[in-house]
Amino acid sequence: MLHVSIVIYKHLYSETESLIHVLRESEVVEKIYIIDNSPVPSCDFKQEGLTYIFTGKNIGYGAAHNIALRKTIAAGVPYHLVVNPDITMDAHILKEMVEYLEQNTDIGHLMPKIVYPSGETQYLCKLIPAPSDLIFRRFLPKKWTEKRMYRFEMRNTGYDKIMDIPYLSGCFMLLRTEALKKAGLFDERFFLYPEDIDLTRRIGIHYRTVFYPRVSVVHHHAQESYKSLYMMLVHSWNLTKYFNKWGWFFDKQRKEINQQYIKKYNL
Repeated sequence: MLHVSIVIYKHLYSETESLIHVLRESEVVEKIYIIDNSPVPSCDFKQEGLTYIFTGKNIGYGAAHNIALRKTIAAGVPYHLVVNPDITMDAHILKEMVEYLEQNTDIGHLMPKIVYPSGETQYLCKLIPAPSDLIFRRFLPKKWTEKRMYRFEMRNTGYDKIMDIPYLSGCFMLLRTEALKKAGLFDERFFLYPEDIDLTRRIGIHYRTVFYPRVSVVHHHAQESYKSLYMMLVHSWNLTKYFNKWGWFFDKQRKEINQQYIKKYNL
């Protein structure tokens, strides 16, 4: 019923062991793909119950997940979970989420509530970003962008009810494969970061993209682009590609979609 893909890069098995154990316990998970973008293969992941695929080089987050997504679609499996290796969760949540998708066939992408290890909410329900939402906040003082970020992250919704959301985080994406057939897979031009914005947006044309806070997962969010100059440059370059694709300041679809949600949730 459900295939899972985890993309790793120089990860130790011990860093993902908890997540893999939970996935193995889940009654709805049929296959777990480990897509390894590391420079050398890891023997630790070559074990029973895991489908290990070594790419030979770092081909990027979306491109690596696409390897597994194509196999899931070809096998006729109805759902696929794209999940970060730094997620921890309880085994029961996947069954509940799949059941919700079974009951709501118009949903193409479902995301649970995401929290930090402290239990604090990660505000990952967002409007479709404009350049000022992603680039300016990275370089300007927080006090200059705080009010705009509050609306962009839809904080006044309370994050306590099921909601349709135009942009959901790529750290945990429960996807309907029929939606992927219509919308396409990850855009492999994006090496890292905006591939989740792009895919959620394309799925949203055909299906609902929904936040499901009845269950939650823990995301040990590293924010590497805030710690590394190289990753900051990677982030900025890929955002440039995203806005080149969809439009920088003139993006009629973005404006129409965001206005719809601003009105709906009184943002």
